[in-house]
Amino acid sequence: MEARILDQFRAIVGRGLITETSQLHTYECDGLTNFRVLPQAVLLPALTAEVQAIVQICQREKIPFVARGSGTGLSGGALPVDKGIVISLARMNRILEVDLLNARVVAEPGVINADVTQRVAPHGYFYAPDPSSQSVCSIGGNVAENSGGAHCLKYGFTTTHVLALEVVLPDGSIVHLGSRALDRPGYDLPGIFVGSEGTLGIATKVVLRIVKKPAVIQTLLAAFNTTEEAGAAVSGIIGAGMLPAAIEMMDNLAIQAAEASVHAGYPDCGGLLLVELDGPAAEVEHLIEEVSAICTQCGAWEIRVAQSEAERAVFWKGRKAAFAAMGRISPNYIVQDGVIPRTALPKVLSEIERMSAAAGLRVANVFHAGDGNLHPLVLYDGRIAGQEERAMELSINILRLCVQCGGSITGEHGVGEEKKMMMGEMFAEPDLATMQLVRCAFDPEQLSNPGKVFPRTRFCAERTGPYQPHPLEVAGVAQFF
Repeated sequence: MEARILDQFRAIVGRGLITETSQLHTYECDGLTNFRVLPQAVLLPALTAEVQAIVQICQREKIPFVARGSGTGLSGGALPVDKGIVISLARMNRILEVDLLNARVVAEPGVINADVTQRVAPHGYFYAPDPSSQSVCSIGGNVAENSGGAHCLKYGFTTTHVLALEVVLPDGSIVHLGSRALDRPGYDLPGIFVGSEGTLGIATKVVLRIVKKPAVIQTLLAAFNTTEEAGAAVSGIIGAGMLPAAIEMMDNLAIQAAEASVHAGYPDCGGLLLVELDGPAAEVEHLIEEVSAICTQCGAWEIRVAQSEAERAVFWKGRKAAFAAMGRISPNYIVQDGVIPRTALPKVLSEIERMSAAAGLRVANVFHAGDGNLHPLVLYDGRIAGQEERAMELSINILRLCVQCGGSITGEHGVGEEKKMMMGEMFAEPDLATMQLVRCAFDPEQLSNPGKVFPRTRFCAERTGPYQPHPLEVAGVAQFF
């Protein structure tokens, strides 16, 4: 990169400019380490005005940029692009406002997910979206990927809890999408931005909805001989009209890994369910009895209900640690993220087992069973020639199976770099072209995280005339923040 441009960047962020090759390697990939690109520079702004100034230079010089939070994404969404820069938002980590009367929190994108709940917990509130990486992942990354978590079954994904955003568009202008009100007229622009994977701009402030902590929370653990039995229990619970806060499933390989890592005390079984119920005490007591009965009917041979908050935390500790724990039983693994109808769980898990045997590779399953969001982990040894290629092929075939069963190639990890070639499995060419019309409206130069999500770039029509301020900018909608 030219020295004059680096000097301009340095004038904005000072020591927050990284150009040393040894330091740039930290940013060459996200949680998906199969793909690596070295950025030309990394910038760490601390203020919205600094983000805006950086993006304005990028727009003027036609420099592609990738926004990055904590780098925990698993689809290559924060992978740098050739001849581009990374804008790390790690320093923008302040909770700017806590409005308990209206159940709102205003946070910068670098705020860690779990820190939101920690801030409001003393007042009886929590922030519902809880990815397994919530102790390290950032709000900005959650917005980009529309992250979910175990409790999204009842409480919804990130999009349910984002009311408004301050966004630096790829041309360097600042707009405000949404409002603190629950139902604002006009297009649902926050809904378009959340889950757009950094392709429409950079969120610099986010208005979040927080939720009152329920009166009672009970967590039940049920052990089955097979995942098919556990899957049937999931269908039975939902079919009975219940809506638990969470239903999580782990197979025997996942249990082995979790036990080796955190010693959660899980039974040695073929399929394990964690079912969490919350609400008024009488309701939860009744639902626990119903869930226990359904699990027993489906073959559960051990059922435990956590008798304390400490025991409940241990139940969840094993589930939350499952992805990282795979390193205990395999030198390498690929985490996938597909969605299927709940009723297809037994069939799909059985087919994954067959595909696993045919490929000669183990597959561990740990996932959000309540909403059919699978997370198969394909285990392999990268030191053995050909295994990584077979693992990649198997993981893609599992996604293809999900689509064939009426599901999706992603539930919460996003498309990013890894799955963009699979978009054609779900969408026809006119569908993909229509989606990119939205992208072109926000980023006609295609500078913001270019090359991600779609299998090929569709170039936007050239803009006519100079940039005109958005009416919202003129009206001064900053009052929402």
